[in-house]
Amino acid sequence: MKHIIAINGSPRKGWNTDLLVREAARGAASKGAEITIINLYDLEPYTGCISCFGCKTQNHLGQCIYKDGLTPILDKIGNADGLIIGSPIYLGDVTAGLRALYERLIFQYITYKTDPKSYNTHKIPVTLIFTSNCPEENYAQAGYDKMVEKYRGAMEAFFGSAKALISGNTLQVNDYEKYNWTMYDPEAKKARRETVFPKEKQAAFDLGAEMV
Repeated sequence: MKHIIAINGSPRKGWNTDLLVREAARGAASKGAEITIINLYDLEPYTGCISCFGCKTQNHLGQCIYKDGLTPILDKIGNADGLIIGSPIYLGDVTAGLRALYERLIFQYITYKTDPKSYNTHKIPVTLIFTSNCPEENYAQAGYDKMVEKYRGAMEAFFGSAKALISGNTLQVNDYEKYNWTMYDPEAKKARRETVFPKEKQAAFDLGAEMV
């Protein structure tokens, strides 16, 4: 049985990123995969790469040796048959929690050699899910398209086939008047949530199914 790790890199449960990650996981499960869903912000404290270079020593090549809340997650990913990762975009990048995971996950495989370039020989498919308040048609202007491609390209280089799903112009809160966010049209946001977001959930489901 295939085992898929699905990681919610958002601190908010039950909202856009979490819902899409779970739909992708549900798609994988529909094809018979075993699913482990991980909420990064529920883990014990952890940090990004501390540049100890332990993963470059002969006894630990390609293995992060720093022990904290990410240690069991890195082990699970190392034994998985597929990986789903989701994050909202905060200030033009993924969340700090997911960035820490990304540093630890990728840096351990970098060899600093001409050949091989990666210590990872366990190739698995990866689905990346990005959500943001920025409309998707404005991604290029905001530089989000290059950011998405950076993460997708890195995952493809070190893991295998990597596909990205983008959900823009998301509904952030149920009550916009509570925060006096006058730059938004709450009714348009809600209408998009009711008409477009279900299609994005279906796209996430389909990507998850394709991984298995």
